[in-house]
Amino acid sequence: MFSFDLHKRKILTVFLLLLFVWSLLGVKWQDGVIHASGVGTASEIFMAMFTPELSANILALAFESSWITLAYATAGMSLALVLGLVFGILASGVLATRKSSRTFLKGSFRGLLGFMRAIHELVWAWLFVASFGLSPYAAIFALAIPYGGILGRIFADMINDVPNEPIQALQAAGASKLQCLFYGYLPSVKNSMISYTMYRYECAIRSSAIMSFVGLGGLGYQIQLSLDDLNYDEVWTFMYFLTIIVVLIDGWSSLLRKRMAK
Repeated sequence: MFSFDLHKRKILTVFLLLLFVWSLLGVKWQDGVIHASGVGTASEIFMAMFTPELSANILALAFESSWITLAYATAGMSLALVLGLVFGILASGVLATRKSSRTFLKGSFRGLLGFMRAIHELVWAWLFVASFGLSPYAAIFALAIPYGGILGRIFADMINDVPNEPIQALQAAGASKLQCLFYGYLPSVKNSMISYTMYRYECAIRSSAIMSFVGLGGLGYQIQLSLDDLNYDEVWTFMYFLTIIVVLIDGWSSLLRKRMAK
């Protein structure tokens, strides 16, 4: 058995190496428009990281844009958490009473979750901007749908990985499907769900900044305006604010995980 698994790993390694080489050969390196002074521009951009713009107006704008970015991410992830929890439970099939209904529930909702997360949040943002205009709803829904799909898929897998023994004990005591869910499945995966949600919250903040490039406001929008005006020192001011937000959320997430581990 060990030699068979080792053989499979060797085959997979060779396949991945061949796929990597094929991808390099498939890229048309000479195509595209090359910026004649690209090296000089890149040097100018990266040198500006040491001299960010710290004037009162820019700092005030950075704080305001950070708040908008954080608000979009928080609202979007709150809705994504609701969608992910509901669809994840249904996609796990634990509420089904028969094998046929379990198969139908798992297949249907896993397909729905796959559709939700298959489309990037930036594409969802373009679609919602075309529908609602430059509205906060566009940013919130554009985050909620793909992140809801991601959370739902992971939550469903977490629930399905719960050991059968505690659930069978509840069923032997006469617990219903809902009681097994609330007293068996969810308590077993609660900490893992919270930890993964916090990680995705960090990702949502970065996505919120990226979606600002379509004109929804926030740090990404200010970065785009500063790039258009060639104000690279302002670009780095906004980028540092984005970095600070992500680091703070990461620290909060770490403290939360440590408390849950006690």
